[in-house]
Amino acid sequence: KVSRMLPGGLLVLGVFMIATPELAKDGQNALRKLIFSVEKSLSKRRLWKPTEEEVSDRAALQICSATKKVVCRTYDVQDPKSSAKPADWKYQSALTASWVALGCTVNVNIHIPLLATSPNHDLEKNTKNGLNRWSKQIEDSVFLINGQVKDEDTDLLEGQKKFRGNTQPSTQFSDVKVLTQLCQAARARSTATVQVCSGSINLRGAVKCRAYIHSNKPKVKEAIQALKRDIINTLSDRCEILFEDLILNEGPQKKNFGREYHVLPQRLFVPVAGSSVMLSDYKFGDEAAGEIQERFVEMLDQPVQAEDMHIAEDISTVDICPVTDSPSDMQQAQLTKATLLLKLQQNMGLVVAAAVAVLASIFSFNYFSD
Repeated sequence: KVSRMLPGGLLVLGVFMIATPELAKDGQNALRKLIFSVEKSLSKRRLWKPTEEEVSDRAALQICSATKKVVCRTYDVQDPKSSAKPADWKYQSALTASWVALGCTVNVNIHIPLLATSPNHDLEKNTKNGLNRWSKQIEDSVFLINGQVKDEDTDLLEGQKKFRGNTQPSTQFSDVKVLTQLCQAARARSTATVQVCSGSINLRGAVKCRAYIHSNKPKVKEAIQALKRDIINTLSDRCEILFEDLILNEGPQKKNFGREYHVLPQRLFVPVAGSSVMLSDYKFGDEAAGEIQERFVEMLDQPVQAEDMHIAEDISTVDICPVTDSPSDMQQAQLTKATLLLKLQQNMGLVVAAAVAVLASIFSFNYFSD
């Protein structure tokens, strides 16, 4: 739930625990298990893979309730046998001043087939498979930053006006356009697959995405990567939230599979006090502002005023379309088949005559040629 509230560029970096001195030793073991279980849960949901350059260390922060002493250790979550490494924990006050923000709107129109072999019309599994294919399109997209295509290794802020003194804004914002390729690259092999389907899922709408980079000289590659992940995460998270809501309201085993229209939760952004960064959350149409405020307090200990919540986009929908064979459909199919067979029989003589005429012309051509 916390990771859903973090826009691109912000990640869950670890866990913390406040314990009494008597429980300090047991707390270390609990934190280690929690670090790995949290990372496993997060990686299971991701539709993207971390790069080799990314740091895989996660922090375990232990705070003594009596002495207020802070002990920080890190674990390499890529190594199940990783042991604790000591780390310094320092408080800094200037981190909120140097964020670079990127934003974009992505139009979504995704058609996902529902395979007939899928048990019980597993909508969630099929949707995730479809989003996984769509995420690869996002990875291969072209990103225009302030209307320009920039080399990945260049400075993100290169060419932008630099501010001095008190006139410098807390956040420098870049507007991004996402250009999705319509076809595969020429070098990629393409194959056609015929599958028997029981219906389809259609996701339509426009989603607002944000990413933040904290660096003195951010690279274009880092910024685009963070924005790509936010695009992929925000749509995947909404679908997860929708299916969680359907399970709560209709139960996990749904027998009837008819045509359905659902509205994906809308994204909203909330400013963080004392920072230029904005966190996000998702709301259904019937949710009150008070419910959103309670979530921010519960999850992030962050009080939010109702007037500070900005809904970023219009409604996006999910259209679930089954393929049904009603009696009238079956009769129509049989009638069409019978009509075709009758016409084929009626025209069989013409077909044979045409074939004989063609053969005769071939023989005569060969005769005159010889």
